[in-house]
Amino acid sequence: MTDAALRTVLDQRSFLECPRWHEDRVWAVDFYTHQVLSAREDGSDLRVEAEVPEQPSGLGWLPDGRLLVVSMRDATLRRREPDGTLAVHADLRPYVGGHPNDMVVDAAGRAYVGNFGFDLMASADLEPTVLLRVDPDGAVSVVADDLWFPNGSVITPDGVLLVDETFGNRVTAFDIGPDGTLGNRRTWAQFGELPTTRAVADALGQLVVAPDGCGLDAEGAMWIADAAHGRAIRVVEGGAIVDEVRAGTGVFACMLGGSDGRTLFLCAAPDFDEHARSTHREGQLLAAQVDVPHGGLP
Repeated sequence: MTDAALRTVLDQRSFLECPRWHEDRVWAVDFYTHQVLSAREDGSDLRVEAEVPEQPSGLGWLPDGRLLVVSMRDATLRRREPDGTLAVHADLRPYVGGHPNDMVVDAAGRAYVGNFGFDLMASADLEPTVLLRVDPDGAVSVVADDLWFPNGSVITPDGVLLVDETFGNRVTAFDIGPDGTLGNRRTWAQFGELPTTRAVADALGQLVVAPDGCGLDAEGAMWIADAAHGRAIRVVEGGAIVDEVRAGTGVFACMLGGSDGRTLFLCAAPDFDEHARSTHREGQLLAAQVDVPHGGLP
């Protein structure tokens, strides 16, 4: 695909993340305005669905339709009640080594939540970390460890959880058991070796792909935002890249949606620097048409 295939859905945002297609609308969070947004697929009828003062991230929904949203800076998972208030669904602070970020919610309402593992914005050394499962009653469990920045995640129709490891050069797969436990851990896609350094700036230079936010299509391929190289890539199991969309700027998340499921929404910004993104309004939600429609969760 080419840059000419892209259209702008939303612009003049701070830093958009975690796009979702839900109830015929595209949803996303805006980190530094602290808003959960939704709009029609052309960007019209923009709504503020929730305000999360401690910085929103991952989005999902419980079976009864209530919104779940990660609140990054206080390391909680919030639940929007019918009256619009945000309740604490789960306290993640005892379990995380850095801000919680993206997540995927399964059909039973179990949320699988990643976290940075270290203080990214302070340029602390890279540290592997855990993946959490939050049950519908708010109970928290560690379900996997030794993950290198677990980030965007999807669930296949046959019950496989795929987790992007942004600093791991890979996507890791787990089988989800009936009780939500994870097993049969394996590498689904390998793009390069693990970094040989814990220094973030140097590790970034060793990433062949920095897999960030992602979505699944109906053929079982993943669309993955490559946070280090300004593109979204379509990847099949094993790691082969079979298509890409280049945005001419940074791409940090993507998701399929739209009325026919074939619109690839891209969260784009010049970089992920906290100071620059919080003081400028250069974030965009872009869109491109693709051939294979949405599949799996979210």
